[in-house]
Amino acid sequence: MKTLTNATIALRSLTLLSALVMFTTSGAVVANTSLANPVNPSAQLVSVEKIMVAQDDPYLMIEHAGSNTFARIKREQEQIKQDPENLRTIMEEELMPYIDHRFSAFKVLGKYARQVEKKELFEFVSVFREYLITTYAVAMGYYDDQAVEFDPPRDFGDRGDVTVRAVIKDDDRPDIKVAFKVRKDPRSGNWQAYDMIAEGISLLSSKQSEFESILRKEGITKVIELMRENIRRPIVLNNGEAKTEEKASLNEGEKTE
Repeated sequence: MKTLTNATIALRSLTLLSALVMFTTSGAVVANTSLANPVNPSAQLVSVEKIMVAQDDPYLMIEHAGSNTFARIKREQEQIKQDPENLRTIMEEELMPYIDHRFSAFKVLGKYARQVEKKELFEFVSVFREYLITTYAVAMGYYDDQAVEFDPPRDFGDRGDVTVRAVIKDDDRPDIKVAFKVRKDPRSGNWQAYDMIAEGISLLSSKQSEFESILRKEGITKVIELMRENIRRPIVLNNGEAKTEEKASLNEGEKTE
C-alpha cells in the first residue's frame, strides 16, 4: 500500500465521516471493494428502513449522519459489489439531506456568483449537487475503519454557525484533527454542514482557489462542463486503493491558458 501523507489521509477520512464538501477533480471514478464498518459499532443495529437525523443539534447531526451512512454501506455490501452505482443512491439519501450544497456552491463561486446570468447560476448549483454525490460515492472507497472521537455537544445558544471538532484515530498513523463547519438555515431552523477543515486546510477555500482560475479564464460554463464530465464517469470498484486515471478533469481546465 502506498504511504500517504497525513494531510491526504485527513482529507480522505473527513469525506467519509461527514456531510461536507470534498471534490475529485480527475479521472474515472474509482472506489475500494473493502467496504467499511460503521464508525459507531452500535449503528450495526440500525433498521434497514431509512432513519432521518434530527437537525436541531449540529453536534449530534454530524455524528449520527456519518454513523447511519456507514451502517447502510455495511448492510448493502453485496448490492454495491454487484452494482457500484448503488453508492450514489446511498450518498443521495444518507448524506445530502444534511449538506447545504447551495451555500457551499455560492461560497465556491465567490465574486463570480454576482457576475453570471441567473440561469447559469441555477445550473451551476444543480450540477454542483450531483458533483458532490459522485464525489462522496467514490470517497467511500477510502474509508478503512478508522475510529472517530467527536467533541461532546456544547451549548450553541442563539448562534447560527458552529464548528464541530473531532479526532480521527488510526493505529498506523498519527491522530488527525478535523473540524466541521455547520450553519443554521435562517428559514427552516435546520443545521446543515457546508465545509470541513483537515489539519488546518479548508476544503471549501481550497476548491474556491481551484475554480477561480477556470472561472477567470474560461467562465462558469467551462466549470459546469468539467463537473458534468466527472459525474458521467461510472463508479467502479477496485480491490486496491481508490484512485483516478489521468483523463479530462477540472485540473486540466485550470491549466488552460
